[in-house]
Amino acid sequence: MNHDSKNLFLTALRITSPVFLGYIPLGIAFGFLLMGAGYHWVYALLMSIFIYAGSVQFISVALLAAGSGLMEFVTLTLLINLRHSFYGLSMLEKFSDVGKVKPYLIFALTDETYALLTTTQVPERVSKNKFYFYIAVLNHCYWVAGSVIGALLGSVLDLNLDGMAFVLTALFVVLTIEQYYNSRPRFPFIAAIGAGVISIVLFNPKNMLLVSILIGTLILAAHEKIVKAKSTAMLTADTDPEKRL
Repeated sequence: MNHDSKNLFLTALRITSPVFLGYIPLGIAFGFLLMGAGYHWVYALLMSIFIYAGSVQFISVALLAAGSGLMEFVTLTLLINLRHSFYGLSMLEKFSDVGKVKPYLIFALTDETYALLTTTQVPERVSKNKFYFYIAVLNHCYWVAGSVIGALLGSVLDLNLDGMAFVLTALFVVLTIEQYYNSRPRFPFIAAIGAGVISIVLFNPKNMLLVSILIGTLILAAHEKIVKAKSTAMLTADTDPEKRL
């Protein structure tokens, strides 16, 4: 690794430090639960490398214990991670010229990685694809490390993990605040709050995440259409002599 690559890696390491603080304890919780269900620590390693979906991995422990079939796993994974389709659409431009690392970036686009990639400016005179790759792979490594540590600890210790799941919620709050301060437009945050409130009041809490994403997307699309219509009208008024009179 040359000097520039080393500096870029260290920059990515600093940027991903909040994710490290969230993924390690949460991964430990997952590994411990998996060991409690009677599985070898290698399963925690393989699941975290190839599935890499925190909520799905936690739920999979219960599904495995219940003896669920492949279709149950596939259906539940699709429903839980359907929100990632919205993430992918918003990353089309950012991932348009990242080269060979694009498949991995798509695979590793977790909620936290998405938050970092959308709020962090790529340093000047550096490779964008390498910078994105470092962020994604570091976050992935944090999750794998936490899961393996938890599985190994779970094989020898009797730990109480009550409240550990709140770590992920706290991490989301920190990343959202950071995104708020790094973003000039405030309407998306207002739309997100409104969509969340509507979803909680009108829909089942189990479905509120997906519903709030859909409502928020519709609100943002409608707002964008209104803004474009106003811009077009103003441009037409400025260029039309009769309307200026």
